[in-house]
Amino acid sequence: MKLLRLGSPGLERPALRTEDGRTLDLSSLTADIDGTLLAGGGLERVRAAAEAGTLPELDPTGLRIGAPVVRPGKVVCIGLNYLDHATETGAGIPGRPVVFMKDPGTVIGPFDQVLIPRGSTRTDWEVELAVVIGARARYLAGPQEALHHVAGYAISHDVSEREFQLDFSSQWDLGKSCETFNPLGPFLVTADEVPDPQQLTLRLAVNGIERQHGRTSDMIFDVAHLVAYLSQYMVLEPGDVINTGTPAGVALGLPGNPFLRAGDTTELTITGLGGQRQTFAQA
Repeated sequence: MKLLRLGSPGLERPALRTEDGRTLDLSSLTADIDGTLLAGGGLERVRAAAEAGTLPELDPTGLRIGAPVVRPGKVVCIGLNYLDHATETGAGIPGRPVVFMKDPGTVIGPFDQVLIPRGSTRTDWEVELAVVIGARARYLAGPQEALHHVAGYAISHDVSEREFQLDFSSQWDLGKSCETFNPLGPFLVTADEVPDPQQLTLRLAVNGIERQHGRTSDMIFDVAHLVAYLSQYMVLEPGDVINTGTPAGVALGLPGNPFLRAGDTTELTITGLGGQRQTFAQA
């Protein structure tokens, strides 16, 4: 299933996009797409109602598409998780996942405007596969258990300010947590539609020029490993988001470092998960 949220910020309505392109209103089943829905058998109720034909249609014309899950409790990020990206940044190949946190308030809709921070000269792009947790994950025994705790997947744009990230602190959070720095969506695609999250193609273009083109099969640490690993150090709650890293092609690693400026546009796609498009503006 493809779940989404439609409406103005803070007033989004939960919806389902069907295989034939219709949009169905989920308001009779849930107030929002959140951890309570994901962990409480809500996906099964949505599927049953859709199959029974009891959900009313919703006209999406003119409605903003919000992030496909309500503001998550936490956004956990994995750095340097593609060999080619680690190489282009001059970093060594990590022996363990590189973990950092991103302010959940950065999560916005997939077509919302992204703001370049005041004082920024090195705002960068990163297309990533986002994993949305569907069941509480705590001290999982190993990767074989991990995917059972995943509700689904989405496109995530892990926008970064490299000077803030790399020069201003020994931690990465300053350059990752600026407002609007995590467009998410358009859909939460349930895990049953993504039988192998390691066989997806990621693409990102800036002003119509393709900059990133990678495959999740090139991850150093795959999705199952990451979920199991993180569960040893933190409790992953339903609705939490994991950004799993980006392939090569970021401005930081390109000749001339063509960082983003006001007026630039980015377009992102991942196989089966839809597409995003943002225009950048000055904060």
